[in-house]
Amino acid sequence: MSDSTFDLVIKGGTVVNADGEAEMDVGISGERIAAVGAGLDGREVIDASGLYVLPGGVDPHVHFSAYDAPPEPAWVDDFGSGSRAAAAGGITTVGHMSYPWYEQTLGETIARDQALAERDGIIDFAFHPVLTNPDTQPISEIPDLADLGHTTLKYFMSLGKFMSDPAPYAHAMRLSRAAAMPVLVHCEDSALLQDAMLALVEQGTLSPEYYPRSRPQTSEAAATARAVGFAEQTGASLYVVHLSCIPALEEVRRGRERGVDVWIETRPIYLFLTEERFAEPDGGKYFGQPPLRTQADQDALWEALANGEINTVATDHAPWMYADKVGDHLDIRTIPPGVADLDVMLPMLWSHGVDTGRISRSRFVQVSSSNAARLLGLYPQKGVIAEGSDADIVLWDPRLTKEIRATNFES
Repeated sequence: MSDSTFDLVIKGGTVVNADGEAEMDVGISGERIAAVGAGLDGREVIDASGLYVLPGGVDPHVHFSAYDAPPEPAWVDDFGSGSRAAAAGGITTVGHMSYPWYEQTLGETIARDQALAERDGIIDFAFHPVLTNPDTQPISEIPDLADLGHTTLKYFMSLGKFMSDPAPYAHAMRLSRAAAMPVLVHCEDSALLQDAMLALVEQGTLSPEYYPRSRPQTSEAAATARAVGFAEQTGASLYVVHLSCIPALEEVRRGRERGVDVWIETRPIYLFLTEERFAEPDGGKYFGQPPLRTQADQDALWEALANGEINTVATDHAPWMYADKVGDHLDIRTIPPGVADLDVMLPMLWSHGVDTGRISRSRFVQVSSSNAARLLGLYPQKGVIAEGSDADIVLWDPRLTKEIRATNFES
């Protein structure tokens, strides 16, 4: 291809991919990378000297409101504001969790959210259909969804029909295995959660500082072990979302030793915060599921992130208004879980990971882009700076510092 056909050339930057880095120019035609090499020129040139040229972030786990007029309270980001927050934070593709309304099927749920994303979004989307009730969401749809390019399935072990009848979920994993669809599982055991909450209610200890005791590590570990067992028996590829603690990590290790295909995701709140935050006057703002854990857990997650055991870092972006999470009228039973992270996940991960020497720049690309692109079936279209890939590119200034303020958020 002649240089004159390049619409845009990014010159002089250091291209960082999952397998290494080098100073190279990137030539772009239309919306695709047309060439990566030396001495490129085009109709428009961006001087990226001193910058890193990274593939756009791929966040496989977000929650946007699918209501034009959401009920109150609700997640405050829709597909418009959520996608702007992602772009502001260097994330160019997200995997949205699509929940059914009433008795919508898996396919109907995806179609609803896909229409909203096409109308309001400014980035690219993948969709995870959430299986909450196999009685109203026929799992026979799974092969058809795979044929349409929807490459994952999601379910919770802590809610929905799984709590009373888990057998159809195992069958759904068999169908997903046949369709080469990874299955995303929220691993918290509902019976242990109910027991823990009952004990706290009986004791009258319901303020935010007791939140970790309402969703203990035993629940996460037990559910993770069970999910690994489901994957082992069905042959499915298991993706454990937002893993937070050492006991759950150990269950994945045991499964992997037996040859089970298990992916691990963690998220920023576990890498940067610990459970002492819940004792703050507005501790409700830190609520997520699972909750913040101990310093020992955080240290173990960073080690697993560096050594390759953790595959992805995802936001689990699910933002609320401050007033919905903090107030004397709320307690651990009623404070909604979820935080906003799309604007800051990648800068924070670079600051606390790359700048501190905990992870390399290539490892940063792996856990924030290329691994998630593979999970979603989008690699090498996404997740790499290479000829033929989408021109989803972030120019990264390692010297830039910013103060984090809510007023500066797109979320």
